[in-house]
Amino acid sequence: MAEIKDFNCTYDNSAGINEKVTKDLNLTFPDAYLHADTMAVLAAALKEHDGAAFCELPFCHTVEAEAMGGVINYGNEKAGPRAKEYVCSSVEELLALPGIDFANGRIHEVLKACRILRERGEHVVLQVSGPFTILNVLIDPKHVFKAMRKKPELMKEVFWKLGNEILRFMEEAKKWGVQLISYADSSGGVNILGPKMAQQVVEDFTYDFLKKVEALTDSKTLVLLCPKTTFTLLGTEKAVMKDRELPEPMYYGEACIHMIGNAGFAGQMCIKNIGYRLENKIFKEIVLR
Repeated sequence: MAEIKDFNCTYDNSAGINEKVTKDLNLTFPDAYLHADTMAVLAAALKEHDGAAFCELPFCHTVEAEAMGGVINYGNEKAGPRAKEYVCSSVEELLALPGIDFANGRIHEVLKACRILRERGEHVVLQVSGPFTILNVLIDPKHVFKAMRKKPELMKEVFWKLGNEILRFMEEAKKWGVQLISYADSSGGVNILGPKMAQQVVEDFTYDFLKKVEALTDSKTLVLLCPKTTFTLLGTEKAVMKDRELPEPMYYGEACIHMIGNAGFAGQMCIKNIGYRLENKIFKEIVLR
């Protein structure tokens, strides 16, 4: 069995929303989460508060699921959007959900906000969710884990239905000027799935999915992997880390910006760990086998 290490998520930045920031902005919540112009204002304010090298969008992990029919509680100035109620009661129903319409809804506003910030000279990290995170919004996880044990082929089909929508989201993001795409699926980490199921997911979906994502990386696009995903790839021997020398010590976010066009995947640290500094001038590129 694969030996997959877990990654402990710890960071100090505004992972989502920070009330210290929202209270000083002349914005109305949750309406501010629904429009590109106010999203851009909020993202820039959070960046400044955190002292980050980049802006982050969106402020939650519900955008993809909502665009496929999920029901969302948009939150307030203290907490961003989150799941409200499940729309599916069986995994079979997931296959009947609509594809994402990138020309309408909140997901369209997110893309517009990315372009607004890019046109202002900002670097934008677009947070893209993986299948388990999306499923957590759409269906009770107990149905997912039961199906993974009882109906693995059906779940593989579900993963790829979601995976193809995620790929389309990434492709669309590039059209709107996004250069840094973060892919995270912490709800599917080894600490939740266990080693056996985590390995199964890598073999049935994650590796082949990321090979498709790899084709999107180019001189203008770097994909940032959640370290939980990195460790599943390393543990199943589907990827290796390659040392890339930086010109000087720099924070991880700065290093990722520097490596746009020079690497395909980052993933040694969580991009939300603003204070993580590469004092040894070594950036670890994640290379799929």
